[in-house]
Amino acid sequence: MNSDITRYGTGPRMSEAVAYNGILWVAGQLGTPGASVAEQMRGCLAEIDRILAEAGTDKTRILSAQIWLADMSTFPEMNSVWDTWVPQGHTPARATGEAKLATPDYKVEVIVTVALT
Repeated sequence: MNSDITRYGTGPRMSEAVAYNGILWVAGQLGTPGASVAEQMRGCLAEIDRILAEAGTDKTRILSAQIWLADMSTFPEMNSVWDTWVPQGHTPARATGEAKLATPDYKVEVIVTVALT
């Protein structure tokens, strides 16, 4: 069992992801500020794909996902993007809630926990 901590995209305040003991925790990902919920969701998921590839894993290994929406009325719009991205047969445990995000220009934030391959 590997007990080393590996950090990805480490900055002065946070890392994009942290791996420990076979699990990868990915920080909340945001899309382009001011874009539609669908466009922001596509941006979030593209960033997750990039981070997972850097860590040597992929979206079929996502264990759980948390999705924060600035407005729950956009739930169907967000789901339309999620449903085309998430691999059927590999859907993670998921929670979606409404929250005030960092600025009003952000409409969605996605956080995932992933098993490393």
